[in-house]
Amino acid sequence: MILYLVLFSTILFVILYFRLYLFAFPENRLPILMYHKVEKTSNDDLTVDLENLEKQFKYLRKKKYTSKFFTEIDLPAKKSIILTFDDGYKNNFNFLPSLLEKYDLKATIFISTKFIQEGYQNYEMMTFEDIRNLDKKYFEIALHTHAHENFRNVSDDFVEKDLKKNMQILTDQGIKYSTTLAYPYGKYSKENKKKLKLFSTLKNLGIDFALRIGNKVNYFPTNKPYELCRIDIKGKDSLIKFKLKLIFGRLKLF
Repeated sequence: MILYLVLFSTILFVILYFRLYLFAFPENRLPILMYHKVEKTSNDDLTVDLENLEKQFKYLRKKKYTSKFFTEIDLPAKKSIILTFDDGYKNNFNFLPSLLEKYDLKATIFISTKFIQEGYQNYEMMTFEDIRNLDKKYFEIALHTHAHENFRNVSDDFVEKDLKKNMQILTDQGIKYSTTLAYPYGKYSKENKKKLKLFSTLKNLGIDFALRIGNKVNYFPTNKPYELCRIDIKGKDSLIKFKLKLIFGRLKLF
């Protein structure tokens, strides 16, 4: 009897933790995938090579996933998915348009405006002209702050000013953007008072959604719009691992 209870409890935990119950309500299942750089070859976790990325896109098309912008997620679909790319690397501009068009997919790029203005380490970043020239059929621009500072390490006042600057620069550059934020490093304070203050700031700025990492599939519609999860797609993920992440998010044993 005890064995059955343990087995039942384990199965129930897996179902709830990985939100497998969403397979019974596919229109409420919303995986959001997180990418950064795209190159012909990959030597690090933040870079997906072209061959693997194409295999992943091909699989999404084969399985009839419907990729969406954040401005479209109120329209339910049985296999909705959102593809996101952070920071604004030039390689996104070089490689993504043809792949997205080939597999009829859409992507949201979260722009950190300081990176566009001043560069980031030794990486080549898009220009504002590049961003303006992205095909709006396949690309949506969204917010990634101006200075890309970890929200756990800065004041409430800094967060508000920095987000306003992010939004204002994009507006001044004639770039239409979604009122969706990807937290830099996927982080914000977990202390309840600071978290509520942050969420109040986001609401006052007109931001509709904000994304952490979390590595779980979302239930949507959600009552936690500022705590949406993204699934981190690593550079060396095999196609099998990619398929498992679409179901479970990230499994720690992989």
